[in-house]
This record gives sequence, structure tokens and C-alpha cells, in this order.
Amino acid sequence: MSFSPITGQAETTIHTPAQGLDEGSFKLPTFDGAIDAYYARPQDASNAPVLLVIQEIFGLHEHIRDVCRRFAREGYFAVSAELYQRQGDPGAYDSVPDLVANIVSKVSDEQVLADLDACAKWAAGEGGDASRLGVTGFCWGGRLTWMYMEHNPSAKAGVAWYGKLATGHGPLQKRNPVDVAQTLKGPVLGLYGGQDASIPLEDVRRMEAELAKGNAAAQASRIVVYPDAGHAFYADYRPSYREADARDGWAKALEWFKTRL
Repeated sequence: MSFSPITGQAETTIHTPAQGLDEGSFKLPTFDGAIDAYYARPQDASNAPVLLVIQEIFGLHEHIRDVCRRFAREGYFAVSAELYQRQGDPGAYDSVPDLVANIVSKVSDEQVLADLDACAKWAAGEGGDASRLGVTGFCWGGRLTWMYMEHNPSAKAGVAWYGKLATGHGPLQKRNPVDVAQTLKGPVLGLYGGQDASIPLEDVRRMEAELAKGNAAAQASRIVVYPDAGHAFYADYRPSYREADARDGWAKALEWFKTRL
């Protein structure tokens, strides 16, 4: 790859300042030891709603930390963990196929869901209001947003950004969003690109059909397709960024969480 999505920067890269925020890296206690994580929340905030931010396929890098700060500036206690840490360092790879083969395919959904539960528990212990729990994720994390919203009955709302719907990234992922769509624990807003070669529109329509047959949370879910956007249209540090669609998706995400958390 001539452009490394892990380390590359673009002129469109957004840098959200930390002034006015309580933020930083920490060690997150999990079921088998501690993993690296990051949080951001408004300074002197008490009982802020907790928002789990799930990394892209490239791990917990600066863009994801910046997204946490963006949500913190909107009043949320945002937490993100390095969910591949047991399997390796995603920053060591410039090739997406190599990253998938050597790390991503070895990360089970069960491990990720447990780590996300640990994030919510940690935030609650730090003064966050985990009774108002939301989750959002991008790319690899978009798929996990759907899965987490089916996993945790305490989760009130999710926003999934262009996450795979009918496939995973390896044999350890035995179910996918289309398989759990009818039994979501809270409504999900899905934001997708009409030109996304990795997520066919047929998968999006199939997901919509499954949601329509599901429980109240499934039927309250919604999918928005941006016709001219490709994959990763919110990733402002990558060439795939589409500012107008990214801004619209961000506004829709904020409204989704505001009305449900």
C-alpha cells in the first residue's frame, strides 16, 4: 500500500484539543489481565452517559482517540480499548490482508464483547452513568456495534459506521449482524456508503429486512445509505473521507444518542 491507513495523515485530518476535558490512556482490567485503553470526558463531569467507542480494523490509534474527545465535548464519557492487544500490534502492518491474517482473524467476538463489558464497568466505577450506555464503532468496530447491541441488555443505543453485516473476518466469528438483527437489546443507527465495495447493498437490504421482522429494538433501528460514499467515509485521516457525508452522519449520530441516552 502506498498509503498506510494506520499511520497516514491527510490534509483533512481533524485534531480535537484536550482542553476542558479529562482524558488519557489507562490500563483496563479485563477477564485475563489488563489491556491498553483511552478515555475522554468533560472536566468535572459527574454521571455523564457512557459511550463505548470501538476501533477500526487498524486498532486504537489517534483517530479513534480523537473521536473519543469529540464525543467528550458533547458531554459523553467515551472509552475505547485496544481490542487486539492479546493478538499483536496492528501498527506493525501496512498491508490490510496481512493485518487480517495475522491479527484480526484471531480475535473472537467473545473476547471483544467481554472487553467492552469491562470498559462499561470501568467507566461506571469512575463516575460515568452506565445506566445510559451507548456504543459506536467504525469499520471492524461497526460490525461489533451491532453484535454488542444484541449482547448487552444494558446498552440503550448504538451507531454502527459501515460495519460488515453478513460476514466477519475469520472463522472465530460465527455469527454476524444479520443473524442477531431480530433480537437487538436497543436500537441501532447504521451509517453506510452506497459505493462501499466491501459491504454490498444487497447485505444492507437483507439487514433491513431482518430488522423489520424483529423485536421492538430491531424495528426502531434505522439504516442510512449515503449513495456516493465509499467505505470509511468518516475517517478524516484517510483518502476515503467525504466531508459532507461525515458531517451529516455525525449530526445523525449525536441526535440518535441524545434522544436515547
